[in-house]
Amino acid sequence: MNIVVGVTGGIAAYKSVQLVRLLIKAGHDVTVVPTEDALRFVGLPTWEAISRHPVTTSVHEDVARVRHVALGQSAELVIVAPATANTIAKMAAGLADDLLGTTLLATTAPVAIAPAMHTEMWRHPSTRANIATLRERGVQIIGPGDGELTGGDSGPGRMLEPEEILDAVLTRAQDLAGIRVTVSTGGTREPLDPVRYLGNRSSGRQGAALALAAAERGADVELVAAHVDEGVLPRHPRVRVRRAGTAAELGEAMRAAADSADVVVMAAAVADYRPAETAERKLTKEAGVLTRIDLVENEDIVAGLAARRRAGQTIVAFAAETPESESELLDRARRKRERKGVDLLVVNEVGWERGFESGENAVQIVGEAGVVGAASGTKRQVADAIWDAVAGFR
Repeated sequence: MNIVVGVTGGIAAYKSVQLVRLLIKAGHDVTVVPTEDALRFVGLPTWEAISRHPVTTSVHEDVARVRHVALGQSAELVIVAPATANTIAKMAAGLADDLLGTTLLATTAPVAIAPAMHTEMWRHPSTRANIATLRERGVQIIGPGDGELTGGDSGPGRMLEPEEILDAVLTRAQDLAGIRVTVSTGGTREPLDPVRYLGNRSSGRQGAALALAAAERGADVELVAAHVDEGVLPRHPRVRVRRAGTAAELGEAMRAAADSADVVVMAAAVADYRPAETAERKLTKEAGVLTRIDLVENEDIVAGLAARRRAGQTIVAFAAETPESESELLDRARRKRERKGVDLLVVNEVGWERGFESGENAVQIVGEAGVVGAASGTKRQVADAIWDAVAGFR
């Protein structure tokens, strides 16, 4: 794997020498991109000797190859260790005033950071907000640990050991490589006339997070998107987007995409019913036709996909519920999983201010043996937990 290791200006930079060594021993090609401050702790000759590549901090070297962009474009994984509070803030703001900053902005590869700073800095509201921003973008946060710090202090903020960082990044980094994934997202809209429709509150954020997480973990992804909020759809070279409007269109697109998929995740919020008739012209109050709408049931798309699955294909369904208790939530999930014939069912409780139109989610993942996983936090965190469950299931 082609890995870029960014090193920033903290005393823990000495540990990153061992991290680079371990990555190279594991067979990876490593390019080190230090900041100017990092070179005050570990010199440039050391990084060049250990990585076997030229090292610079400048965006003005190797200009013909557009190095400040090429490094990020060619990377399959970027690790920043140590990641100081200053670097974390710059990453959250999208600043690119050095080679590491431009590399981070130019890459579509998975990014992992190993924070290292004093406890007070780690606990500062600005740092916490910046970490939350990076998590939402899919950056893997490794650590920090709790222990002895520089100057005799002790507490959370210590950079994890190189072996711990190596295990964390390589375990998840490309665990879906070679897997073909189909994900649906968004809410279907069933037209009453050219103006009105029956719909739901789905923003498409959870399905989009699932697609992006799968792509960053190595999968080839086809994302079938019904209506989604603006700016939700991910941009990644391994994510192909196909649009659908109604439940019927979504079903047709999913069947076509699922034929070649190893994993199918039905995260879209599909209307259970559609109007029996769709008017060609706007229905008016004067005509008195808006007081009653006859409905017909839509097909159960995920049940159909499960029924026609090929050998070895994994089917994952979603269920949004409004139960009175957790036991009722899980009971509904178990029954729905069995009724639909899927391998895993992701269930979450929704409400006026929960689940839909929110950046966060809380789910439980139900398999044949019961609850096999649970997650709460940003929708990207939930997405990674779901893929962890899928990877374990397969």
